[in-house]
Amino acid sequence: MSGQDTPPLAPGGGRAHPESTPSSLSPLRSKTLTTWVAVCGGFIGLHRFYLRGPGDPWGWLHAAAAFLGLMGVQRLRSLGVDDVGATYLLPFLGLSISAAMLAAIVHGLTPDERWAQRHHPELGLIPTAWGPVLGVILALMIGATAFMATVAFVAQRFFEALLGT
Repeated sequence: MSGQDTPPLAPGGGRAHPESTPSSLSPLRSKTLTTWVAVCGGFIGLHRFYLRGPGDPWGWLHAAAAFLGLMGVQRLRSLGVDDVGATYLLPFLGLSISAAMLAAIVHGLTPDERWAQRHHPELGLIPTAWGPVLGVILALMIGATAFMATVAFVAQRFFEALLGT
């Protein structure tokens, strides 16, 4: 590998994030908007598509998991609580919501300097106000609730199956 092929050094001395090289001028990505997109539509991968475009495989994985979970909700409502398919499908929705809320928390708590370095190095630091913090607070409430409900649902179904009820 020649010296031209190596990524540039970041201010801290390490290698810069591949998406933040000066040659890859990308549109401005707002930390506040990213946080709120993750809170409102992250369970279907909208935050991933906002940051990385429609070709992001992890965004499509979010969408697929949410779709499977919503199929479980539909089966639960139409076939009742004893439906085995719903038992296996429903946790996908809870995990997708939990993962999206974790992403909202990570994006919202990313320091402004690091966000600027990764997503718009040519513009420099754009300070954020309370928008990301409020999104993080809501994401923490929603994510914790979704995760605890998913764990409780899976544990209940596991012990019911174990006891043969």
